[in-house]
Amino acid sequence: MAKKKKMTEDINQKDKEIKEEEDNKSQEEENKEEITNQEYSKTKSESEEKDESNELEIEKKKIEEINNKLLRLQADFLNYKSRTEKEKVKYYNNAIEDLVCEMLPILDNFERALENLDSDENLSQGVEMILNQFRNLLIKYGVEEIDALGKKFDPKLHHGVSTEESDEKEDTIIEVFQKGYKLKDKIIRPSMVKISK
Repeated sequence: MAKKKKMTEDINQKDKEIKEEEDNKSQEEENKEEITNQEYSKTKSESEEKDESNELEIEKKKIEEINNKLLRLQADFLNYKSRTEKEKVKYYNNAIEDLVCEMLPILDNFERALENLDSDENLSQGVEMILNQFRNLLIKYGVEEIDALGKKFDPKLHHGVSTEESDEKEDTIIEVFQKGYKLKDKIIRPSMVKISK
């Protein structure tokens, strides 16, 4: 019986050891699972941090692109504004040029009339006053007479219609047939002149 009792105790002992071993294995598996879960969580949080970092970089790039587009748009607008201002001035000058070109023959006739009005002083003074008003109006709009008499011939400013032997230096303007005018820096009518040989 003692033998049976010992066998039973041995079996019980073995069962206990097996149970302990199973418990240990179960505990180890739980520990492994917990470590795996922790590693997964850690990896997941690192991945989330990387994703957030990537998202921040993407957002920064988008903001930079928007800023660059805005700067380009602003530069384009300033260029457009400058260009339209220049065009406006150009159209304005062209309009004045057309008006002035029509007025110049009138000015020429006034000057001719004034040259031939030596007999009647009142009429002469009246025509001279009109002529001065007319000249002042042209000056107001930026029209200037091209100074030609006694100057060196310049094909940009003068239109040579004849030449003559003279005591003056060669290519000097000795007579002006028709005065020339410029609007600011643009020649609207060259002077018609006689040039010395």
